[in-house]
Amino acid sequence: MDSAAEQVERELVVQNRMGIHTRPAAQIVRLANRYPDIDLQVAKDDEVVNGKSIMSLMMLAAGQGSRLRFTAKGAGAANLLGEMEALFARKFDEN
Repeated sequence: MDSAAEQVERELVVQNRMGIHTRPAAQIVRLANRYPDIDLQVAKDDEVVNGKSIMSLMMLAAGQGSRLRFTAKGAGAANLLGEMEALFARKFDEN
């Protein structure tokens, strides 16, 4: 498989109490933008948004317990989603 065409999906559960509000959305976008060649989409239920857009992520209204499906396409997609998984596991460094 061509690494440039790498596509990886992960389902992540929002664990922090406040859900995906401004600060977590900004952290997701900041992390995603460290991988400029990767297309990142985030889906909640039937809604799919650009994972590099703070406003789009906030429009998902992803509260605690929400399941988000991340799809990354491009070289390094697995690395990006591994880091994303760690960010979710840390609950966005919120108490």
